[in-house]
Amino acid sequence: MLGERIRKLRKQKKMTLEELAGKSLTKGMLSLIENNKANPSIESLHYIAERLGVEVSDLLEEISLQELRKTLEKAEELYNFENLCETENQLIKTEQDKEIIDLIKPYIANLTQGYESARLLDIYSRCLYNEKIEGWQKFSGQAAEIYDQMNLTSKRASISVFLATEKFIEHHYEEALTIFLNDRAKIEAKHVYIDPKTRLDLDYYEAILYFAVGDSESATQVMDSAIAFSKENRIFYLIDDLYRLAAAQAMMGKNKEKKIHYLLKLKQYGEFADDTNSILFYHFMMIESLISEKHEYTEAIEKIDQCLTDPSMTETFKHYFNLEKGKALYRLARYKEALHCLEKIEIPPFIHHPFDLSHFFIMDTYKALCHLELEKVDEAFQFAEIAYNHFYQLPSTPFKDFAIETFEAIKKTRLAEE
Repeated sequence: MLGERIRKLRKQKKMTLEELAGKSLTKGMLSLIENNKANPSIESLHYIAERLGVEVSDLLEEISLQELRKTLEKAEELYNFENLCETENQLIKTEQDKEIIDLIKPYIANLTQGYESARLLDIYSRCLYNEKIEGWQKFSGQAAEIYDQMNLTSKRASISVFLATEKFIEHHYEEALTIFLNDRAKIEAKHVYIDPKTRLDLDYYEAILYFAVGDSESATQVMDSAIAFSKENRIFYLIDDLYRLAAAQAMMGKNKEKKIHYLLKLKQYGEFADDTNSILFYHFMMIESLISEKHEYTEAIEKIDQCLTDPSMTETFKHYFNLEKGKALYRLARYKEALHCLEKIEIPPFIHHPFDLSHFFIMDTYKALCHLELEKVDEAFQFAEIAYNHFYQLPSTPFKDFAIETFEAIKKTRLAEE
């Protein structure tokens, strides 16, 4: 009720009836208004709003814009803190999600228009999704509609990425691509102007998804266009991700020249921006080349050990480097050492792209090969089969081909011994 909202705002401002009434209203009339026993005139309503420092619409709405802004500020604070936490710390993320849900839930019915409503719906849907609570799609759709109405293209695009990501992390790559392309088409139809930063975001995720389904031609076309657009508009915040993607795709396509070109670009960027991940990825890919192309296994191990003792080494990259070390040790016929190294590897829970998964899934193939050399055929078959099953739904890559060939060879060896 109007009177209750006026009283609530007055108390929030720590004002007495007399202070709010001022010279244009009596204390008695204001008391009647607050108790819903009298309706203020338009002039009085504007006067009260001015004295409270709010808009008239805030008094007429059940929830004031000021209250929504405070709620959004708190929700953003919690949500940003959650995103700063280590990805592996699920307990912290769950507690934050629950707190955000409890904070926003009382306002849901009134979130119908304006940026504050859209953003609260957006955050609410993501937290519901994180907690596996059904119905999150409805709120995400409502947020998207308001973003469209307000022409907030970057926020609307982030929902497209979110919707596609939901399928992507379940490894339904074709479905993720379809959702993304359909949603991008809606954005381009409704938004006359798409700012350069948002276009780069859309291009980058589209290239990732094309790459994930094995459509290298489309991925390369979108990726090359994005890199050229980034340089033309001097917007470089995604250039390291694009270089990493380009180098990875070149490696999968066995295009050595293109791979080296983008790795050197990435190294230059990493040194200029002091970007640890770019430098580590560069070293990882160069070491991978020493093993797979040049067969310089001892040199590769020396470089890996140097990287692993570097203070800038991250927990995620440790697993990548230990994987390459295990592969190199196997090639040097140091099978027990290789197994010891490979057994230390864990697949980070946030790894979902086929390129990254392929790197880790091949680990079981090398375990199988080590066991085979140690004349443990049953163990070899067990790990080869694990790798085979992991690769089954992934697009064709050199890793997948190698895993399948190894599985078939070990299966024949096992059958021959029976």
